[in-house]
Amino acid sequence: MSTFGSPVALLKAMVVRIPLILKTLLLHTIRLSPVSGKQDLRTELTVAIIRSFIGLATTPVGKQQRGSMRDPGIKGPLWISKVTLPAPEDDVQAAVFKAFEDLKRGDDTYDIPGVVPVEAEWTGYRSGVDKSAPQPDISEEDKYKELRKEAQSDTVILYFHGGAYFLMDPCTHRIPVAQLSKRTGAPVLSVRYRLAPQHPFPSALVDALVAYLSLIAPPPGALHEPVPAKNIIFSGDSAGGNLCLVLLQTLLTLRRVSPTIRFHGQEIPIELPAGVAMSSPWCDITRSMPSVVNNALYDYLAPPSQVPETLYQPPSVPADNIWPSKPPRVDFFCNANAVIHPLVSPLAARKELWKDSPPIYMNMGEEGLSDEGLLLARKMYQVGVPVVVEQFEGMPHCFGLIMVKTPAGKRFFEGMSKFCDDAIAGRVQPSCTLTYISYKLRSSREIPLDKAVSLTDEEVDERLRKVAEWRVEGEKALQKQYYDKAKL
Repeated sequence: MSTFGSPVALLKAMVVRIPLILKTLLLHTIRLSPVSGKQDLRTELTVAIIRSFIGLATTPVGKQQRGSMRDPGIKGPLWISKVTLPAPEDDVQAAVFKAFEDLKRGDDTYDIPGVVPVEAEWTGYRSGVDKSAPQPDISEEDKYKELRKEAQSDTVILYFHGGAYFLMDPCTHRIPVAQLSKRTGAPVLSVRYRLAPQHPFPSALVDALVAYLSLIAPPPGALHEPVPAKNIIFSGDSAGGNLCLVLLQTLLTLRRVSPTIRFHGQEIPIELPAGVAMSSPWCDITRSMPSVVNNALYDYLAPPSQVPETLYQPPSVPADNIWPSKPPRVDFFCNANAVIHPLVSPLAARKELWKDSPPIYMNMGEEGLSDEGLLLARKMYQVGVPVVVEQFEGMPHCFGLIMVKTPAGKRFFEGMSKFCDDAIAGRVQPSCTLTYISYKLRSSREIPLDKAVSLTDEEVDERLRKVAEWRVEGEKALQKQYYDKAKL
């Protein structure tokens, strides 16, 4: 909804959807809706309306970005302190390149992003004010001090927003992030990483590593004191969950191949965070697992084509100055030959690469991305990683963030917050099951992770490989056409 610039524009868009709303209401009321056994009316309406907006591919990418990043302003029960983390030496970028080269298994390639200052927002819950209360007109440093008065925990949550790596911003996630701060007592550093397609992989990963190292070893002028790695939790949703995982995999790899990194003139040892807490993580950029189709009924994310009958085509949207890219790619986020690199699609990482990981928490709905998260959790568990997985029956992608005040949304935050507390305290124990939480939260049952998805690791790898090859062939054809035209 944030793509609309004014209440009037939003109202016009909703008027157009009155027939959709009435149809959904009628079918749900007379129990002829195909999802009424797993979704209440509010959830079904939410999914239908979001799906109708996402389904419109009539807006250039740049306009989509600007709309999704529009700042709604800061008011109500939250503290925001805006900061800019200065760019360190190029060693941070070099470290990402080392990890990439160590993990690649083919001719994977990437752009060289450079190291830049990283903007972020310290976020915390502000008690005792109503939803329209403005932030005081004080300095960012004073806002940070006020935030820390309420969020006094030694824990810090490093948060990466979702948006398929090309949309959204910390400003779009302030309310749920403030809720996470309220429930954990921890301040949250929410990162404005660079977005594709202008800044493809590994730009976001370089920015994420800068943010993490800035917490551990604050650069000159930072508002915060050094935060030990053992007091840091990575958190994120969707693409932000992907960024949590690939940042963690980068750290795990660097600990093997290059255990220190130069950062603002200091040699910093590579240390792991206390844990990683994610909502609906995007673990497979190819979206080639069965749930993208099987769970489409409950989700607003439309399934991609998975039958390579023709050459793979890039997203079909009106052209602007940032898309199509030059030379062309088929993916906003990365070169096609890197789509199943472990630092792009964490599901593609061999299970042994997750050994020695800190505890991992995932929650998800009965959604398109659920298989990839469950399969990754299975890999992690099999090498001894403490894993906690909660799946909510009938819920769509990132339901807790878009339905914060519903019973399911509240249960979502309870589970994530408890994990954060347990990870810091060292109380997370390995579990071989996922907790499947029933519709309306009436019951739950434990399902063995080995039984959650029927695919073997070999079958997963084969699916990933086939879709990756399809994309590579499509990209080669596009680039041949581009270069042939350039010769004319």
